[in-house]
Amino acid sequence: MQMKDKFGIKLGMWLFLYTEIMLFGALFLLYAAYYKKYTANFAESAQELNLVFGTVNTVILITSSFTVAASITAIHNKARKLAIALLATSSTLGIIFLINKYFEWSHKIHAGIYLNSDILTNGPFGSNIFFSLYYLITGLHGLHVFIGIMLLIVCGIMVAQKRIVPGNYVFLENVGLYWHLVDLIWIFVFPLFYLVI
Repeated sequence: MQMKDKFGIKLGMWLFLYTEIMLFGALFLLYAAYYKKYTANFAESAQELNLVFGTVNTVILITSSFTVAASITAIHNKARKLAIALLATSSTLGIIFLINKYFEWSHKIHAGIYLNSDILTNGPFGSNIFFSLYYLITGLHGLHVFIGIMLLIVCGIMVAQKRIVPGNYVFLENVGLYWHLVDLIWIFVFPLFYLVI
């Protein structure tokens, strides 16, 4: 692949990531506006969330970001088997993240805390807003994690088939950038919902 093509592909990826930042940035601004108005309700609602789940998921995503970066280094160093193992580890960590989120959501739904539930509609308006934003933002983030897992699996297959090799791993780098963005977004999501004071 020529340098000009690589530059174009990387530029396209950065522009895509910019749109993702704008999307989540807008949601974070919406959160901030409602937080200012309903601070007490947000702080009270945050107590319903499980800090352990949030913390474990944070550690999982930070670790997976490291293993993705290490897989790129492994390809660069011609360690194909190591790169495959690292990508498999990253995918597995992403799946564990989603499983944790599934259990967390299930617990909330079982407790009657879901959109348009009696608890939320008859409770304080700020709590309704908090959980609406919680489900929207964490659900959208979860979708991005799922897409990232699929891309990491594709990268692993391409490395195994020797379609991603030293000197030609732009696709893996771009997937790595996407995964790092997904992790970075969670770094903002975690304190907004789990550490509200």
